[in-house]
Amino acid sequence: MKKLVFIASFILSLTIISGCDILDQARQVAMLSKCEFKLSSVDQLQLAGVNIQHINKLTDLNIMDAAKITTAAMGSSLPLNFTLNVEAKNPNSATAGMTKLDWILLIDDIEMVSGVNNQRVQIPANGGTAILPLTIGIDLKQALKGRSADAIANFGLNLAGAGNKPTRITLKAKPTIMVGSQSIAYPGYLTVQNEFTSR
Repeated sequence: MKKLVFIASFILSLTIISGCDILDQARQVAMLSKCEFKLSSVDQLQLAGVNIQHINKLTDLNIMDAAKITTAAMGSSLPLNFTLNVEAKNPNSATAGMTKLDWILLIDDIEMVSGVNNQRVQIPANGGTAILPLTIGIDLKQALKGRSADAIANFGLNLAGAGNKPTRITLKAKPTIMVGSQSIAYPGYLTVQNEFTSR
């Protein structure tokens, strides 16, 4: 039903605007409604400024890095920063595209942070894929109020999972594309996890 509303809204916009570029943009909207999304990988994972890309527990770190994370966890702020790569797959016979992506990040079903990616993306036809890198920054002390310093530090250390696959992360995503001067957003949010989904 959401896809039908999405397609209907861009058809309505075509009655207002015209031109070759506009028709191409409108076609990309229709293609976008059938695209699938998944969380591909987590890169550049840092906790309190320490690279923890392949770290699972504090004892895997050298003494200085472990002390830095422990000190931050006991302090007022414990910053977690990473790049979340979202992969889009286009099963259509024509290119799909989006102008921006509004997103909400959840870890272990806890809403952590939201943001907007304004990078224009085109997804090639016939099973082609494109990667949307989202730059994420979270203060775990604020997001996990009430938890112990150790629990908060371990939460950050265990984030990526085996092979840097974001197994504990869920992304709520709302793609948008401009058709002429009309901004058309996908109705509601798509739930994006580790397997391709278009819902």
